[in-house]
Amino acid sequence: MPIELLCRKVGNTQIFSEAGECIPVTVLEAGSNTVVQKKTADKDGYTALQLGFGERKPSRTSKALAGHYQKAGVAPQRILRESRVTPEECAAYEVGQHIKVDVFAVGQKVDVIGTSKGRGFAGVIKRHHFKLKRASHGTHENTRHAGTVGPGTFPGHVLRGRRMAGQMGAERVTVKNVEVVRVDAERGLLYVRGGVPGHREAIVQVRTTQKAGK
Repeated sequence: MPIELLCRKVGNTQIFSEAGECIPVTVLEAGSNTVVQKKTADKDGYTALQLGFGERKPSRTSKALAGHYQKAGVAPQRILRESRVTPEECAAYEVGQHIKVDVFAVGQKVDVIGTSKGRGFAGVIKRHHFKLKRASHGTHENTRHAGTVGPGTFPGHVLRGRRMAGQMGAERVTVKNVEVVRVDAERGLLYVRGGVPGHREAIVQVRTTQKAGK
């Protein structure tokens, strides 16, 4: 269970390799993740590291969280997330320690976890990529509608899991086996090939891939 580093999505760009290949990349700003708390199996029933990312004004911090940060001896953090780790990895870090982007290396495969962009209420054409109906031979205003939803059922009902119109996006998405193209430890930037879920300025989690691709 590797550490899930918190990063901010800066945006998309392209870089050129030494061979002249143009590589589309997403720039992630990791800065430094601060270990705020350690969860242990003896005390909490599982092992994890509570990581903080970004800065928060003390005036914007609740008293409960302010006391939590004060106990750890760290400044108030904007984002607070837990990362499940092994007991060995948990023992390797101390409260107040900073984890930077150099935990990843160029060429390494990672998983990026984030929340996809919300698209609102969408029809089946946009949401599920259904094919448009023909615009002639008796078809009127139903060119973007779904077909029958419960044929051959008795008593008539809609089967569970049927692809229909509904809320699209704004859900947790994991993009697996993403290649790390460049690591800028000095500026705390991570360049990964292709796109990652979320809008610009969104918070994503990056971890070593759990299932290597073929």
